[in-house]
Amino acid sequence: MNRHPAPTLPGATLTTVWQAASLLLGYPDDRLLADLPTLRRAAGELPAALGGPLAEVVEHLASNDLTELQVAYVETFDTRRRCNLYLTYFTHGDTRKRGLALLRFKQTYLRSGFVLDADPAQGEELPDHLCVVLEYAATVDQALGWRLLLDHRASVELLRLSLRDSASPWTGAVQAVCATLPQIKGPEADLVQRLALEGPPAEEVGMTPYGTPGFDPLLESAGGAR
Repeated sequence: MNRHPAPTLPGATLTTVWQAASLLLGYPDDRLLADLPTLRRAAGELPAALGGPLAEVVEHLASNDLTELQVAYVETFDTRRRCNLYLTYFTHGDTRKRGLALLRFKQTYLRSGFVLDADPAQGEELPDHLCVVLEYAATVDQALGWRLLLDHRASVELLRLSLRDSASPWTGAVQAVCATLPQIKGPEADLVQRLALEGPPAEEVGMTPYGTPGFDPLLESAGGAR
């Protein structure tokens, strides 16, 4: 754990970016739309490299019909494997190792007294969901949240690249998160390149108890997954 570099941005800046990104990457609903003026103000108070990308997402959400946003969100994050928000899926796919990786997230949360009762069957997110990680880092434990993000830096970067390459209007939220993290290089950069070429590892058994992301195989076979 000591191998992680310290943040270079003020703690208050990290909190603002991570909290805003967590909200903007959530499923669009009336509550999120009501929060957009606050998010717009927050983005405007940040340095341009951080606030600009967030503001682009805010304006897209503010200027489009809610139903259309919801359809686009599902098409982006629920049907494209390379654009999913589950950080351990990028590196472990549907394998037994992902279960252990999820357990490590839960153990980290428990160190801060944060109990996440995730039940995918009831629409609750798994502990590696980027929105959950960002919310935890912003509001519960910034130091441990920072470590989780750096432990999965390659996954966050691959998500950013996948959203950028598909011209997703949600790209800016992940771009802002990446701008708070150290530049990716060395073995992590190699890992991103390999995963971009090969995709997540596959295994036919072992993930049922942990809630595999609900990608639609029909959409994937038709070319909907990326």
